[in-house]
Amino acid sequence: MHAKSSQYIANTIADPMTSNPPPAAVPLATPDDMRALIRSKSRLKGRQPEYAAMAEVAQLLGPRLAGGFRRDLLIEYLHRLNDHFGVLHDRHLVALAKQMNLPMAEVYEVASFYHHFEIVRGEDAQAPRLVLRVCDSLSCSMAGARELLAALPGRLRAAGQGDVQVQAVPCLGRCEQAPVAVVHQCPVPHATVDAVLETVRCKPNRALALHPQALAAINFDVAGLVEQSVPAQPDAISPAHTDLATYRAHGGYQLAAALVNGEMDAEAVLTAVEDSGLRGLGGAGFPAGRKWRIVREQSALAEGRAAPGEAPAPVPGAYGGPLPSGSSAPREAGERGGTALMAVNIDEGEPGTFKDRTYLERDPHRFLEGVLIAAQVVGTEAVYIYLRDEYHGCRALLQAALDDLHAEPPCPLPHIELRRGAGAYICGEESAMIESIEGRRGEPRLRPPFIAQVGLFGRPTLAHNFETLYWVRDIVERGPQWFAGFGRHGRRGLRSFSVSGRVRQPGVKLAPAGITVQELIDEYCGGMPDGHQLYAYLPGGASGGILPARLNQVPLDFDTLQPYGCFIGSAAVIVLSQHDRARDAALNVMRFFEHESCGQCTPCRVGTAKAAALMAAPQWDANLLDDLAQVMADASICGLGQAAPNPIRCIRKYFAHEVA
Repeated sequence: MHAKSSQYIANTIADPMTSNPPPAAVPLATPDDMRALIRSKSRLKGRQPEYAAMAEVAQLLGPRLAGGFRRDLLIEYLHRLNDHFGVLHDRHLVALAKQMNLPMAEVYEVASFYHHFEIVRGEDAQAPRLVLRVCDSLSCSMAGARELLAALPGRLRAAGQGDVQVQAVPCLGRCEQAPVAVVHQCPVPHATVDAVLETVRCKPNRALALHPQALAAINFDVAGLVEQSVPAQPDAISPAHTDLATYRAHGGYQLAAALVNGEMDAEAVLTAVEDSGLRGLGGAGFPAGRKWRIVREQSALAEGRAAPGEAPAPVPGAYGGPLPSGSSAPREAGERGGTALMAVNIDEGEPGTFKDRTYLERDPHRFLEGVLIAAQVVGTEAVYIYLRDEYHGCRALLQAALDDLHAEPPCPLPHIELRRGAGAYICGEESAMIESIEGRRGEPRLRPPFIAQVGLFGRPTLAHNFETLYWVRDIVERGPQWFAGFGRHGRRGLRSFSVSGRVRQPGVKLAPAGITVQELIDEYCGGMPDGHQLYAYLPGGASGGILPARLNQVPLDFDTLQPYGCFIGSAAVIVLSQHDRARDAALNVMRFFEHESCGQCTPCRVGTAKAAALMAAPQWDANLLDDLAQVMADASICGLGQAAPNPIRCIRKYFAHEVA
């Protein structure tokens, strides 16, 4: 304090008559005001969970583990809430965040990312009695989905069912049954207004509108269907399937048991897969055997079982030591190193694709044996199977198969978890799938590092599509030349073509690799319907491009379509006739990409929306669309944005007369 000020204060105190007396003290607040201020300061910021909501969430989550609820199971917990209440109430999200010790913003951003979660606010918000979903993707649109969507709301109101919510949704994976509707979880194949109304009448609420259970057991021998169509079952919704007893009675799991028990050499199995030429059948086409070697080497390096350039030492014990059932995740996300993991992709969301569903609902155990073989060869500690949420019947069937397998194991099993998607096409991309399995938004990762090095929970990860693993048993048992011996026009192997659109007999066609679309239509699909002629076709689903009828002799296989600006992808063939327009098909798939973009990168998020708007014009702005396509292909993070320009370029190249 300044010296003069100190002296003034001292003099004033000593002789108050020499200066004005100090003013009387005025209280700033009453004691009650101070108490209220303290209470307000001590109150926690943000919305706090309600007691009733906490109790409801706790009951649905089940017992709390010693280490708390697993962060990677956030989406599974959201499904429990959504299944029970029909929607996600904001009060339950607050309570879930409290139970999991997560920020509310983190729970909300995950829940709001996925299409199958509807967040509602307020105490009075209620879930609709039923949600009726109608597919509006290309195959269903060609079969009359738009007319169905236009007619249903009025007919439902007239029938006293006006409280049923009608939604247009992307591909439901039943393109051979187009148009398709789903009443809550119950599919209505070849849907008509009357068929949908009858289903709503018979299944008036969520508890009743479930997917029908599968029928009696059969022995489904996929090798016996080579160069044939997979036959349609009398019940198009829940066909008969192979159960565990039937599968084992026909030699099932003998190969996996011999491998796990050391009676068969893992290197011999790996060599057989390599020699067969088996490639990833989810779309990318990476050689399966090479992927196994890469992940096995990366796991060995992470564990210290090999130095760079050295062959890895064998993994001690089956699968490097399986986790006990019900244990927590192998390792928390973000920690690197350790035994490899496996992530299996059954998020079959590419419009036009339904082969994985077709095989899974007929024989889940052939797939599971392929999982066990791959897990043992690579040395994975745990397996995570990611199944799209639209496949309700497949989920129940696969869970029952896993339960049976654990009840009667043919050999030591790895830790296996079945995870449920939530309606996001982008999660078919392997790194986005891994993000979703970890309980996060399904946004693709930047690479490098690749997931074979740093994947699920920071571990080396073997990611495979369902069908790739489905063929492993037959390839090893029958020999690699059996699989490689098929093919046409200089190609090798087998392909499962999902064929839909303007053909007499749509479905899954197990045909030689390299077959042409004309051969496929004539030999496997019964030709075109009366009054229809081939005009155009999509060789690889929504992202594979569009080709004209004059290119009907191009072999359908990996590496054969790139010179024409297309690719085969998941082998989803959609056939168009002269009654269709290729530009309409291109616009349909671009709107699909707009809807399904994760939004992480601007070229894809904005580019798909701008492209859809420009493509809806009677005449296309060719230069602007070309520039936009180039930016999307060059600057998008993942394959969705990189492949989205393919329909634009194909229309400009092969169907310019439609947009000029």
